Amino acid sequence: MKLKHYTLVGIDLAWVSANNPTAIAVGSLRGKTLTLDAVLQNLYGIESILQHLAGIDSLHGVTIDGPTIIRNFNGRRACEDELSRVYGSRKAGCHTSNLSRYPNADSVKLGDALAARGFVHLGNHAKCWQSECYPHPALIEIFQLRERHLYKKGGVEQKRQGQKALAQLLLRLESSPVLRLRIPGELKFVFSREAITALRGKALKHNEDALDAVICLYIAGLYQLGHQARIFGDAASGYIYVPQGGCLP
Repeated sequence: MKLKHYTLVGIDLAWVSANNPTAIAVGSLRGKTLTLDAVLQNLYGIESILQHLAGIDSLHGVTIDGPTIIRNFNGRRACEDELSRVYGSRKAGCHTSNLSRYPNADSVKLGDALAARGFVHLGNHAKCWQSECYPHPALIEIFQLRERHLYKKGGVEQKRQGQKALAQLLLRLESSPVLRLRIPGELKFVFSREAITALRGKALKHNEDALDAVICLYIAGLYQLGHQARIFGDAASGYIYVPQGGCLP
């Protein structure tokens, strides 16, 4: 029996996408194997992101690290409060999103543009879907970590070590019984200890973005499979999808 094929992407969206680069990981899901097909880096602006997405054949699902729905004028979104109550003690609480701070958020523009193209929020059974994610609690769940993995803070060497550790965690998913992450040889450089050791400055940040995009892609794969999850909030007022339960033996 031929397995269904789904083309998925994970987007590590920059807060101000015109000034900071966004990364996109593109993958193919067949059965319980998710193959990393491409990593698109250094994308600037929502239009550029949408143009690259439009160039992906038969795109079925998009997972975005960023608040795609913001309705509240002040304070945090209800989903951010709820998630922070669960994961705050594990150093994975949410940033605050509201219309006062972000009246024209790029993440909302992207979510709206995708919705206009038929990508339904949390529409797992729709023709095309989109979902908001938050990598920190997702990593805690996927790898059953005690608390948030630190790879964005500190000096250059600390960030390198954090990225190396994160890359090794992601490589372990190549043997996951829940969802296998297959990484072709030509894309192994993103996860290479030697390659990361040589990075600094913008190059180091770009690799961080690529790893974040791969995490978002893996979350997309879990969502498509209908993996156990908790959805904080809802598609009316804002939500965050967080997979539950470990993905390693």
